Amino acid sequence: MRKEQIGEISRKYGALIVLLFMILINAVITPNFLHINTMWNILLQAFSVIVISMGMTLVIATGGIDISVGSTMALASIIFAKLLIEYQVNFVVSLLAALLASCIFGAFNGILIGVFDFQPIVASLILMISGRGIAQQFNNGVVISFYGNKFSDIGTYRIGGIIPLQVVFIVLIVLVAAFIVKKTNFGLYVQAIGDNKTAAKLMGLRTTLVLIGTYVLCAFLAGFAASLETLRMCSADPNNIGLNVELDCIAAVAIGGTSMSGGRAVVWGTLVGALVMQLITTMMNMNNIFYAYALVIKSVIIIIALYLQKEKES
Repeated sequence: MRKEQIGEISRKYGALIVLLFMILINAVITPNFLHINTMWNILLQAFSVIVISMGMTLVIATGGIDISVGSTMALASIIFAKLLIEYQVNFVVSLLAALLASCIFGAFNGILIGVFDFQPIVASLILMISGRGIAQQFNNGVVISFYGNKFSDIGTYRIGGIIPLQVVFIVLIVLVAAFIVKKTNFGLYVQAIGDNKTAAKLMGLRTTLVLIGTYVLCAFLAGFAASLETLRMCSADPNNIGLNVELDCIAAVAIGGTSMSGGRAVVWGTLVGALVMQLITTMMNMNNIFYAYALVIKSVIIIIALYLQKEKES
């Protein structure tokens, strides 16, 4: 019985245990790790993964996946910067245009999956490949930089001179995602589709609309993350922004306990998973350890998380 209890604890709180272990290890071996500025920097660097992972959690809970979020970031970033900096368009209008373009990408994925019954990985692969190319065409692959511009301080703004703006958005977005999953019909529908799409249809759920809405939401969050990241970096690089971000997002969702086969969404687990992924990177960077080791460690943690998840579902 004791063995079963230990197994249940490890399955339920495994991601949190790993996070606490990573914090402990870094506190011991990483110089200045516990300094408040280090904590803020970790959250700033994890911002995009955390935000997009909230949308990815819902997508995966439907039994799908979206590997085009990196390309969506590239599109949103270049549209936002080009309108704002080169064409001197109003800030709000530029941001809305970037978010609209992101939503169009999400709707494209959702329609292919929900209406034409494409496999999610195939549908999103189309935009993963072509989306970045579309983004590069907006400025011929050239980076737009705006250091010293009147907008360059927004991305580094700190509330009260202490709390980065991005941290506030992380808190808000995670809370909204948790509310959607736990307290709304949409969240229930998402998980019902992932659990059994055919049964969900027979129950009268409008599965196509829910799927489209889920992919649009994920893309919207990718566009929002890209816009904030563009402001923080004071540049829009369609070649590199969001490159491989989908891998860390999927890993964060897997580590956090959301069922990779659909039917269960664990928002708080995803947050923990994203922080674990970032702490591994931070540990490698701050201790001058070859980054390739971070990739190996991330892979091992993903394997362990999926094994524990499989045990729980069996």
